[in-house]
Amino acid sequence: MRILLVEDDELLGDATQIGLTQGGYTVDWVKDGVAATRALDTETFDLVILDLGLPLKDGISVLKDMRTKGNQTSVLILTALDQIEDRIKGLDAGADDYMSKPYDLDELCARLRALERRASGRAEPTISYGNIEINPAAHTVSLEGEPVSLSRREFVLLTKLLENTGRVLSRDQLMQSLYGWSNEIDSNALEVHIHNLRKKFGNNLIRTIRGIGYMVEKT
Repeated sequence: MRILLVEDDELLGDATQIGLTQGGYTVDWVKDGVAATRALDTETFDLVILDLGLPLKDGISVLKDMRTKGNQTSVLILTALDQIEDRIKGLDAGADDYMSKPYDLDELCARLRALERRASGRAEPTISYGNIEINPAAHTVSLEGEPVSLSRREFVLLTKLLENTGRVLSRDQLMQSLYGWSNEIDSNALEVHIHNLRKKFGNNLIRTIRGIGYMVEKT
């Protein structure tokens, strides 16, 4: 899952980015509302973590602008404002969930997983495809009941593909999910990850759509 973190507090933003990255997420971080709107207008994210008290453009304005433009990306508001009216204002503006600072990282990750399930139309906590099962909370994968060891990016890639069975995902979509704004990316990095997944789960799991991207067929 690729997350846009919008937070102007340096210490909190840095800690959140590190914690979520260690939890298997790809996290891009901006520190004001104008930068957030620019990122949302030009790139695709799976979820937005949005502070309300932002410089240049407040979080509610960022949220309203998103929804006005038809951007339905799930939004979790993370803010120090803890009055009931502030929660109502954020939810009525189009937010999907709300947490107050200080927050617990484990709870934040649990809420993100719940939003991810809701967005994908999945009620179950695990992702199943044939004899493959992914447990996002435990960050584990099994094949025919046996554990399979994956790198963080292999896990992200497999999850992305299985949550979108029957859909072709472009190379750019997959690269953004894996790396975000990271500058240190080898040109064949995605192909290496695809190759490794095919070795572990069989060559027929991931289909190459030449000139477009990759997909997993519906069962």
